[in-house]
This record gives sequence, structure tokens and C-alpha cells, in this order.
Amino acid sequence: MNITVKVSPSRKIVVHGVDIRSPENITWCAVTGGITHLFWIDGYLLCLEIYPKSFEHEMAKGALPISHVCYAPFPKYTPVIEVKKGTEIPVVDASDMGIFPKLLKAILKPKGKARKKVH
Repeated sequence: MNITVKVSPSRKIVVHGVDIRSPENITWCAVTGGITHLFWIDGYLLCLEIYPKSFEHEMAKGALPISHVCYAPFPKYTPVIEVKKGTEIPVVDASDMGIFPKLLKAILKPKGKARKKVH
């Protein structure tokens, strides 16, 4: 059997909204919004809202749309965060994955300007 394998990584990501939030607000929003896991990338906690149709769009148009990204400084990686008593959300360390550090860099300094921190 002759099989051809082609690796075709995402070439473009379009983020439609970005907010800096507290880790507590990110985790609560994620759990109540049905997000199954968060990402930790080089000292930041990220929640990505990606709709299932986004993957179809990526296949058809070559660009992955991300509806919204919320992020917070989160210096130490932990594989699970307790949101409320008995409610936890897993966290994936994505620091060593090619696409995620690039996403973090883009949201931290859009168009060469640093985002203002919100308290």
C-alpha cells in the first residue's frame, strides 16, 4: 500500500477579540461557558474560544478564526486549577508547541504596542 502523508500546519490565525482578565475570572468563565481546558504558555494562562465551524473554515480558507482569547499573567504552571470547591479545569502546558507561543506574542504586543493591564 502506497500512502502519502502531508503535514500542513496552520498558516494564519485570526483573533477577533482579546481581553486581559484575572485568572479567577478566566477559570470561572471557562467552566461556565463549557470550555474543556485552558492553556499555559510561558507564564500566561489563556482561554481560547474556538467554535467547531472554525475548523471547517480553516480547511476551506486556510485561516483559523479564534473568536476570543482571554489571558492573565500566571507565573507557575499547574496541570489543574480548582475553580470553585469541587470544580476543576485542566491546564495544558503549550509552551513547547510551535503555534501557541506565536499566538501569545501576537496578543501581548499587537501592532508593536503593549496592551494596557486591566485590574
